[in-house]
Amino acid sequence: MFPDIGTSGIAHAIQLALAPVFLLTAIGGLLSMMTGRLARVVDRARLLESQAATDPQLAEKSQELGMIAHRARMLSWAIALCTTTALLVAALVAILFMGGIYSFKVGTPIAMLFILAMLSLIAALTLFLRDVFFSTANLRFSGSTLSELSRKRRDRRRP
Repeated sequence: MFPDIGTSGIAHAIQLALAPVFLLTAIGGLLSMMTGRLARVVDRARLLESQAATDPQLAEKSQELGMIAHRARMLSWAIALCTTTALLVAALVAILFMGGIYSFKVGTPIAMLFILAMLSLIAALTLFLRDVFFSTANLRFSGSTLSELSRKRRDRRRP
């Protein structure tokens, strides 16, 4: 059963767990944003697939579908890593409370969980950033991508 640690012990455990709980809130916001972005990618893929069946420019549509599939994979991995981060932080909070209630040393497990959570978050944000760069580099304006338009603009400026 639970040992009687008193109100001050519980209050101290809550104080220790407060920062990771705020981190969980931030991760929840990131997950919401990433899943919304993935939903838009999936919607675009479905639209292109339905158009590809009736469109004579099938090659261009299949190329764009390939890019969209790549984006969906990056976002799926980013979401998985963000969820892993949330699970690691939740485990960190649970260990903090158990350490506070049962009075055992939690320094090493907490440090390891926090490091793993931050590495997972860094990987998720890196994938998200790659998706942002990939999607903006492949934007199409009047049949040209943004990078092609930038290159043409630079070439016109050169003497």
